[in-house]
Amino acid sequence: MEATYYFDPACPFTWRTSRWLVAVAPERQVTVRWRAFSLLVLNGDNIPEQYRGGVTASFRALRLVEALRAEQRDDTVAAFYTVLGTRVHEDGAPLDDDLVDQAAEAAGVTDAKAVLDDERWDDAVRESHETALELAGPGIGSPVLHVDGATRGLHGPIIDTVPAGDESTAMFDSVVTLMRTETFFEVKRGR
Repeated sequence: MEATYYFDPACPFTWRTSRWLVAVAPERQVTVRWRAFSLLVLNGDNIPEQYRGGVTASFRALRLVEALRAEQRDDTVAAFYTVLGTRVHEDGAPLDDDLVDQAAEAAGVTDAKAVLDDERWDDAVRESHETALELAGPGIGSPVLHVDGATRGLHGPIIDTVPAGDESTAMFDSVVTLMRTETFFEVKRGR
């Protein structure tokens, strides 16, 4: 099975969901494809000032995500996001341009700065973002998950902690079942 994960590296909930997906993928023989979902594109000028720098740096990172995807380098995207997400969401480092550069280098991307600073990749980021919105929107955010055999994707699942073992695989099986059920619309609970 193939799963496509549309994500913005700035989002902590997206990070936790990605760790769940990465952990469950080998258990369910899932190949993960990584695509851009931009909170900067989604929210435009409505981003509070304290988050603007991180979301802007994240958009820059998404240029690299889409460039690597175009070269079918999903493993490199996964390595890049793992380094970046670990440093930001687990180690507490601020998401900025320097950290994005360091994560690309740590993931083994040579000459990443040329792509990270190349605005020609902005259209690819926006196209990926729009695809995610078409799959799961409107009224959604990061992440969006889509699997083979489903005509629509879904926003999430949004998780507070990464489940393990049987809980992790049961959640995956349930999400896939819901996603592939044409009549399914939404499941939600208060935080």
